[in-house]
Amino acid sequence: MMGTGKSTVADMLARELGYRLIDVDAAVEKEEGCTIPELFTGKGETYFRDAESRMLCSVLEKKSQVIATGGGVVLRSDNCDVMSKNGWVVALTADPAVIVERVSGCENRPLLAGNAKERIQTIMQERKDAYRFAHYTVDTTELSASEVTRLILAHYRV
Repeated sequence: MMGTGKSTVADMLARELGYRLIDVDAAVEKEEGCTIPELFTGKGETYFRDAESRMLCSVLEKKSQVIATGGGVVLRSDNCDVMSKNGWVVALTADPAVIVERVSGCENRPLLAGNAKERIQTIMQERKDAYRFAHYTVDTTELSASEVTRLILAHYRV
């Protein structure tokens, strides 16, 4: 889910492990030559989700990397399957009020157009079971990015 710390924690994990960091959203933006909000506006969410799925499959072909995805990548079961088969998947969660606080004022989140609090609650309800396939889940509500990283590494290294 957005606002749970995926990008920050992924960066910390990559550094700690000595792995390459791949941000799927950033890779899509680079390939498409525009921002995600511009893709949503110009070509629609379906186009973006198609590009996201293609990029995900492409980056999963490599090893020794930490991949940060957008929270909506789980909306397609094929994406969940390919992630589960080709990596160790961690889902980050947080309390809706904390997510609202973390993402308030962020203009590059097209899914939050309108009432952010209402949209976050709706998205969380729609996706409540979508992250269950993850190998490990961390609630980041009361944890720092460093604490989340340490928890993930403790389970990953088992």
